[in-house]
Amino acid sequence: MDTTSDTRLRLLDSARSLIHLRGYGAVGVAEICARSGVRKGSFYHFFPSKQALTLAMLETQFESFESQLLKPAFDRRTPPMERFSTFLHKLHDYQARSMTETGHLPGCPFGNLGLELAAQDESIRIKVESILQRIRAYFQAALEEAVEQGSLVDIDPRATAEAMLAYLEGVLLMARTRNEAGVILDLGPAVLGIRVASAGQ
Repeated sequence: MDTTSDTRLRLLDSARSLIHLRGYGAVGVAEICARSGVRKGSFYHFFPSKQALTLAMLETQFESFESQLLKPAFDRRTPPMERFSTFLHKLHDYQARSMTETGHLPGCPFGNLGLELAAQDESIRIKVESILQRIRAYFQAALEEAVEQGSLVDIDPRATAEAMLAYLEGVLLMARTRNEAGVILDLGPAVLGIRVASAGQ
């Protein structure tokens, strides 16, 4: 017998799969319920709206992204700048697996929703921005460590991390548009050349 947590998890998993593949506007509550095998009335027991489900889905999706990609790639036992290369390869493998399963390269689930809804739903925009900044924090920590070790000089770690994140979001957009995971490995390494000078430089 399903538990309450099982039902909630199925709704979150179904929303993640459908919204990531087709976008927020193209997916309704009825379809999410049908895919997860949950009655529509039960849906509203867990979530008052599709927006509430999406906010919860984004958080669980980030937790998965963090545990599978960010934490392993940005392990402090790895030299700071090597962490970015590890991250790129993990990102490529993650996208390639999704493409094998669905036939479509998904791109960044957070960036996709941000692009679609930033001007339409302030709560989701704020959530996406929060998640992107949590990703940026991993980049910034590695850059700060590289500065401390002397392998990078005269950079602003926070601004450089922001620029790196923006570049990689663009790479994922191109990869999704071309439906080719290889774009990540072709263009991604250039992220290591991004530098934003510290104030006064």
